[in-house]
Amino acid sequence: VFEVRFGLRIAQSARDSPVVDSVTSSSKLGWLWPLTIALLIFVASSRAIVAAPRISGIDKASHFSVYGLLATLVCRQGQGWRAAGWSLLAVSAYGASDEWHQSFVPGRSPEFFDWIADTAGAAVAVALHVGWGRYRTWLEQPVGARPRRIENPAVAPRVGGP
Repeated sequence: VFEVRFGLRIAQSARDSPVVDSVTSSSKLGWLWPLTIALLIFVASSRAIVAAPRISGIDKASHFSVYGLLATLVCRQGQGWRAAGWSLLAVSAYGASDEWHQSFVPGRSPEFFDWIADTAGAAVAVALHVGWGRYRTWLEQPVGARPRRIENPAVAPRVGGP
């Protein structure tokens, strides 16, 4: 294990990883979420008009975020950098196929920079997931199990009298 700038610890192999996923690559149920997100992407790109705010760059941010989510979900099905590489390759290829699919949808057109945003989001997501153990641990905790944090207990609101 070696330190990288900003305090990220990169595991050299899957055995160095402090987290063992609750959903393993052999679990068919583990593929439910990645396939659901992929289906939602396909359905959204099949529509001639997509509702989106008119904010400059929101399209690329959406591509980055959604494909980052998809890559994280795919990456969870394996362990280590090898799974991350395959996840990145698969999600990038899916992004390219989605852009090609849009060329057949009336009112839509493929955009090279959408694919770049897809791939960049996937790359950042898998690098964070595999390379930063604390982030991966945080992602794998059930939402209800996360501890609540009080920034300054001395300033915490009091219940009751003066």
